[in-house]
Amino acid sequence: MPFSVTTPIYYVNSDPHLGHAYTTVAADVLARHHRQRGEDVFFLTGTDEHGAKVARAAEEAGLTPKEFCDRVSARFRDLVAKLNATNDYFIRTTDPEHEARVQDFLVRLRDAGHLYEDTYAGLYCTGCEQFYAEGDLEQPGNICPLHKTPVEWLEEENTFFRLSAFTGPLLELYDRDPEYVVPRTRYNEARSQIEAGLNDLSVSRASVSWGVPLPWKPEQTIYVWVDALLNYHTALEYGTGTDVSATFWPSTHLLGKDILRLHCVLWPALLVAAGYEPPRKLFVHGYLTSGDQKMSKSLGNVIDPLQVIADLGADALRFYVLREVQFGQDGSVTRDGLDRRYEGELANDLGNLVSRTTAMIARYRDGRVPEGETALEPVHERVAERIDALDLTGALEEIWTLVRAANRYVEDAAPWALARSDDPADAEKLDTALYTLADAVRALGVLLHGYIPEASERILAAVGDPGATGWERAGLGLTVAGTAVEQPPPLFPRLAAAGA
Repeated sequence: MPFSVTTPIYYVNSDPHLGHAYTTVAADVLARHHRQRGEDVFFLTGTDEHGAKVARAAEEAGLTPKEFCDRVSARFRDLVAKLNATNDYFIRTTDPEHEARVQDFLVRLRDAGHLYEDTYAGLYCTGCEQFYAEGDLEQPGNICPLHKTPVEWLEEENTFFRLSAFTGPLLELYDRDPEYVVPRTRYNEARSQIEAGLNDLSVSRASVSWGVPLPWKPEQTIYVWVDALLNYHTALEYGTGTDVSATFWPSTHLLGKDILRLHCVLWPALLVAAGYEPPRKLFVHGYLTSGDQKMSKSLGNVIDPLQVIADLGADALRFYVLREVQFGQDGSVTRDGLDRRYEGELANDLGNLVSRTTAMIARYRDGRVPEGETALEPVHERVAERIDALDLTGALEEIWTLVRAANRYVEDAAPWALARSDDPADAEKLDTALYTLADAVRALGVLLHGYIPEASERILAAVGDPGATGWERAGLGLTVAGTAVEQPPPLFPRLAAAGA
């Protein structure tokens, strides 16, 4: 069965931060896992490049909007590459192919009778690129609840989308699939917004020049969020050079809770209005926080993911963001916490297990896996169940139960003591112990491929099974006796040695 997954496309008003890395890593774990299961996969990420906020940032930088977008989008692309993400396409909303399809989509809505012209007057946050009701703002002063800045009064002639007409169809969609939006708290939040009644939405802007021109009124631009939301489908139409939307649509989408209403209410309504299937599933994750504040560019309290990668490698960052915070919830992240996870779980738990196992097989059995049967229980079925439920943190904890079990087994079996014995029965026990450990390490190389792909490759090469990442290899008892094993250099050098 084909599988398609997207990150939200990232807004280029300033440089990427850890929150962008977080969603990219999560999507890549899903993409890699589904490829391991032999499925056709399309993984999309990219940048959102239109709107007043980008135009203002470009002006402050002394650049044209396009020059500014080219510069910042390249930084996002660089982060994606350095995270070892396996995206099939990196979309930019300034792609001419995307812009043309956005215009076609608006014409389709107009021709179907879902658009009309009217005057809009309301309170507008440029940071959010959306209007707010006064009751949704912080008082006194009509302050944006997200950006903590005053909103502006905006009044202009616009094209409107009849969003109010889709209250019923959206409720039917939600009631038909209680897991359409996950976690459940976010489903309830989105459904409550729909049930409370929807207001028609202005889908054009007279006051914003940096955007996709409205086809029948080119002096106005298409609302940046309509433009942005359509990327998930337009990329399938042109990103590979062939329209693959029939294969990969509908998709699974990862997004932050700050853009829930736009993705979980507006976007499915737009798609249904235009005659498309709505998204397959929407997973809404929480914020990575620093203390009690959201980690965001706007608030300036970010961890630089590129610096972490330079210090410790991409695997360390990928592991930490999904290990430290339950995927879907808010959680605090710090560089000290990352270093502790690196030292304690990657270097000690996993790295030491691989090193001890391969060293003992080299010392006691001339570098060949002996005959034996595993003494440990497999975890791959539980891991797959967790990933299917988009519980990426829970899946990683399931994997770590095998890491801990293997480490306990080393201490309990004490291969070094068995190797000193002259008893033939102990020689057989040693074979079982070494086989069990080699087999567990090999399985961990498969299980961890989505999370820490560089280490996964090195683990599998060390135990003589290079490149064998298919999910059919994730169980135990599959290592072939006689396989050559080599002790690798440390998978995760100690922090002092790593230069951190």
